[in-house]
Amino acid sequence: MNLLERRPQEPQEQQALLQAVLGAGDDAALLRWLPGGSAAEKQLWQRGLQAYRANGQALAERALAGAYPVLAQLMGEENFALLARHFWAAHPPQRGDIACWGDALAGFIDAAPQLADEPCLGDVARLEWLMHLAASAADVAADLPSFTLLASRDPALITLTLGAGVALLASRYPVVSIVNAHLLGRPTLQQAGQLLRERRAEPVLVWRQGFKPRVRNSRAAEHLLLDRLMAGRPLLDALDPLAAVNPVGDGDAPAFDFSAWLGEAVQTGLVTGVRDLKTGKEST
Repeated sequence: MNLLERRPQEPQEQQALLQAVLGAGDDAALLRWLPGGSAAEKQLWQRGLQAYRANGQALAERALAGAYPVLAQLMGEENFALLARHFWAAHPPQRGDIACWGDALAGFIDAAPQLADEPCLGDVARLEWLMHLAASAADVAADLPSFTLLASRDPALITLTLGAGVALLASRYPVVSIVNAHLLGRPTLQQAGQLLRERRAEPVLVWRQGFKPRVRNSRAAEHLLLDRLMAGRPLLDALDPLAAVNPVGDGDAPAFDFSAWLGEAVQTGLVTGVRDLKTGKEST
């Protein structure tokens, strides 16, 4: 008999089966509620259980490697496979689509004492998950005529429409450099390693340009601006505190220039239009 053909009837039986398949429980706890049978039959069921478990673990490794390719490179194939198996047991999928599984990995890494010497790994995972979400985010169509609202409407009554997958992350580590070094080769791995040794913090901006997730550093003023726009705040409210954040520029950098920023943001798909907050419409 196939192991799963005999459906468990009691909640504790269902739990025992789930834990055994995930590799998080005691096989003996599962075998206790299986029909009597001979020792040979029990052994056959146990081999079936091991097959289910192996398939699940292989699926976990493939799914996580697809969402976290940089993390997999940083940890190495063997260590990443071990991480995937433990994560599969501790945080099994709750939905049928395996592509939606893996969001809790960053917290799982942060809590793992074995990885305490590599504290940046949690934020690398957070960034990669944001990129994973951006890749499948709903499209946001550009509405170029709506930009005329910038000249014809009170900035207190309009806001900017952002592109697909826009997300922010405040990291204490140079995770933008680490991820781009592995995926794009810019900066080099050596340069990213030096930034890590210097403990450079990198505020992160993620969005999708076309079909490709993009990630880059976000200056303090831009980070604040986008955070407010993502919350649906009026453009005037979003712009008002920027002078205090960056009155004369960051060090040798020039002060934040909203007009220049907007032009680049539209060109790269970060901003797709302007919306009238009273009517909810974009185009005039």
